Amino acid sequence: MNTLEKHTRGVRDSGRKLLVPYVTGGLTANWTDYLHAAADAGADVVEIGLPFSDAMLDGPAIQRASDTALARGTTVDGILRDVARLDLRVPLVAMTYANLVFRRGAEWFCSALRDAGVAGLIVPDVPIDEVDELSAAATGLDLVLLVSPATPPGRRREIAGRSRGFVYAVSVMGTTGAREALPATAGKLAQDVKAVTDLPVLLGFGVSSPAGARAAAARADGVIVASTLMQQVLEGASPADVGVRVAEMRAALDGPDD
Repeated sequence: MNTLEKHTRGVRDSGRKLLVPYVTGGLTANWTDYLHAAADAGADVVEIGLPFSDAMLDGPAIQRASDTALARGTTVDGILRDVARLDLRVPLVAMTYANLVFRRGAEWFCSALRDAGVAGLIVPDVPIDEVDELSAAATGLDLVLLVSPATPPGRRREIAGRSRGFVYAVSVMGTTGAREALPATAGKLAQDVKAVTDLPVLLGFGVSSPAGARAAAARADGVIVASTLMQQVLEGASPADVGVRVAEMRAALDGPDD
């Protein structure tokens, strides 16, 4: 069991809901300050987006954040150099697309992540049928796999069985983006996945408010929060501002049961 999974299981088993904010690597000159702010505000894991120009699952905010980062000259190598200098108290998970992973080879890519101190990897456009090469290369990393509302039960079980670190439950069919509320099917999906795995199951895609985070985590083991935070940064929010938002979500998740 790798560092990420030990950590996520430990948080879940302690009775605490997991909070995983997302930050686009290289979005600003001081982008790593947002990682520190999120960790200090109560994040259990931080997800780092490695910008890609043709990100099929990213909604407008994440797409714009990626475009902004790329326009600044951001590269995978530069992001990982920044990450290697960090001293965070929480694990980091990289999220990107297959094109970046396989451009120089999965072995090189996963080795570079490990050397930088990254604990996990999410590659949403590599389906379970094609994951063997990446899974073999990811020794020492926890390869997090995704399930969606459209995933059939048998395939859902297979994905959950091969995922490491946690299972990423996609709340809706479509791209990322802030939503006022998640559909009832999101909670059912999390509950169904939890029935076939003892890994933590986290809901993402659309969690945008403290109340939304609390509602999503009622049936999941935690939440992933991305678009709403990156929209803040695009609008000029400082690391401290984002830290306040993460702290609000942490407080909502930790609040007494109704």
